[in-house]
Amino acid sequence: MIPFLHLGPLTIPTYGLMVATGLLVAAYILQADLNRRRDELAKIPGYKGEKDDGFLIIGIAGLAGLIGSRLYSALESPHEFLANPGAVLFSRFGFTWFGGLIGGFVTLLFIARRRKIPILQFLDICSPAGAVGYAIGRMGCLLAGDGDYGVATTLPWGMSFPNGIVPTTQRVHPTPIYEFLAWVAIGAYLWHLGTKALRAPAPKGQIFGNYLILTGIARFLVELIRINPRVFYWMTNAQIVSLVCIAGGIVLVLRKRTSLQTRDAAA
Repeated sequence: MIPFLHLGPLTIPTYGLMVATGLLVAAYILQADLNRRRDELAKIPGYKGEKDDGFLIIGIAGLAGLIGSRLYSALESPHEFLANPGAVLFSRFGFTWFGGLIGGFVTLLFIARRRKIPILQFLDICSPAGAVGYAIGRMGCLLAGDGDYGVATTLPWGMSFPNGIVPTTQRVHPTPIYEFLAWVAIGAYLWHLGTKALRAPAPKGQIFGNYLILTGIARFLVELIRINPRVFYWMTNAQIVSLVCIAGGIVLVLRKRTSLQTRDAAA
């Protein structure tokens, strides 16, 4: 594995490089979605949009997600944080998925309000970009060998991480690759749902609801073979959050579908 790239006097963490790449790709996808929905967005009263909104939105939400991820990770070890808060907060290591989710989500709500876009409609637009950006960022975990890999395996695609940040000489499940493949597929499916919604009326929030369900299922399954500690019976923190996401997504999709069917029946 390659935790760092050394370019002369510069040392570049590959995890950070892949996160930055993920944000850039997500910005392009979001901008493409905003462009194809231009007529739809123009009908929103008071809509405030700009030409390069996608890059600005991802930049702000991505930064907030990184801050949230770092803060949540620091608070998971309160004794270490209180002993040396500066070193913990500004470490190059220790980022959590849940903290990033909270930070990015809250920021997107704020941006939607500022842009005068209905929240569920805005989250629908951001979902494909979020899925693909996450997928690419996960490859940073693979390159860094930061301990996000799975349990030992004899499968032919098992990998070892002798030079990783959290080294292991055992052949283990390369779970970041599993997540990359799963989230790219989810992103493609969500983009397809957006295409269908442009052709025929669809309830706002349906794409975001599917994002919650599919990413929740994918993360829950990956955690079954990951080495993360179990905190509630046999489940990890990420699995508990995944169940909440799945439940929330199901409720959102069913409510919106019922609302659309009721409206069609009344018409």
